[in-house]
Amino acid sequence: MASPPAPDFLTQNFCAISIERVQALLPNLESLFAVEPIAVFNGDKTCFFIIGPELFHRLANGFDPSIHALPAAPRKTAQEVPPNFAQISDLLMEEEMQRVALGVFSQASLHIIRNRLDKHILPVLGMIRVDQVDGSHIHLLMRRLLDEHSSSTTVSQYLVIVRKVFRLAKRMKWIHEIPDLPRIQIDHKPRSTFSLDEYKKLLRTSKRLIRLKSKAPALKASTSPRHRFWVSDRYRVLQDDFYWLLIFMVNSFVRPSDIKWLKHKHVNVMRTQHAYLRLTLPVTKKHDKPIVSLQPAVRVYEALRLRATKVGKAGPEDYVFLKDEPDRDHALAILNFWLKWVLRESGLELCDNHGQPRSLYCLRHTAITFRLLYGQGIDMLTLARNARTSVDMIEKFYASTLTGEMNVGMLQSRRTQKKTPSREARG
Repeated sequence: MASPPAPDFLTQNFCAISIERVQALLPNLESLFAVEPIAVFNGDKTCFFIIGPELFHRLANGFDPSIHALPAAPRKTAQEVPPNFAQISDLLMEEEMQRVALGVFSQASLHIIRNRLDKHILPVLGMIRVDQVDGSHIHLLMRRLLDEHSSSTTVSQYLVIVRKVFRLAKRMKWIHEIPDLPRIQIDHKPRSTFSLDEYKKLLRTSKRLIRLKSKAPALKASTSPRHRFWVSDRYRVLQDDFYWLLIFMVNSFVRPSDIKWLKHKHVNVMRTQHAYLRLTLPVTKKHDKPIVSLQPAVRVYEALRLRATKVGKAGPEDYVFLKDEPDRDHALAILNFWLKWVLRESGLELCDNHGQPRSLYCLRHTAITFRLLYGQGIDMLTLARNARTSVDMIEKFYASTLTGEMNVGMLQSRRTQKKTPSREARG
């Protein structure tokens, strides 16, 4: 006979831990049993709930949580020692893993939190009892981050994780209030882009290198197991893929990660009043809407598809760029290597005026900036949605680089005034 379902409030208001962490965390959860259940997970499934005797007695006697309020958590005695910062961070990771399972948090973000905890936060705060962490400990963490020359954005992101741990500790009644944490003023640096002249120079240089079949300087190679990519001899000659990539990215707003996984099944050529590509790409940064390209991207894709068709590699599951390279991380590394090589051959700096290194991402940033500069009356909402980003990001990182002189013609333009109809026309 199937067991009856758990009461509604058991599934709506509970703390959750994995079965592997029960033994380590259970002594610190005793004060929680009386006020709310604890769900124990094995993978993404609930194994059982842990509840205290008082809560169990109330449930056994038909306890209705909507009528009877649960008693407040008892005061901690001298024997109930709050856990240290590392133990609560483990509990935080359990909660974030649940969010990943629900699809509201990405696996990549979970790895970032884990890496930042292990790299800087836990070495400073890990062994300290959470109720004893004070301003001096936060100062030591700040000092450690600044010694690593971390940017204001990076420091702010580390403090967000620290604040999450404190909030969890407060919710679990291990601390009464969250310690004051520094408020970091983030200096948003404009995204690195290419000017129109620089973009043209990249195209000319890449075309020349392809025509001459020039070879790039050799990189270090080894027969031992490698931890980093190197470029083999076959990729030291620039291929047509790179020239087409420059045009494609500047006319399609895609990210380098999209290029890495772009297959023919993701691309539809549309010919209506306008010719464009509809790119139905995998979800990136919670954005799943199709991307509409500009017309030049159609010519690029059709050239790539024609060439791939001749060798039988234009099927739905075949890759659009560097189709013969099965290791897609390696494919992206090759494209980045080619960009650095073409930059040097073009006489362009490897870093922009703000000191930011130039990478394939600059081509996406250039696509957005060019639309802001040369698009006729385009609004930021349309641009943001098509580029799978937000209006806030457009304003902070792209529009912030524009000056009035860049669009002086638009600033000095005048609306066309309609002539007032004559008296005869008005009747």
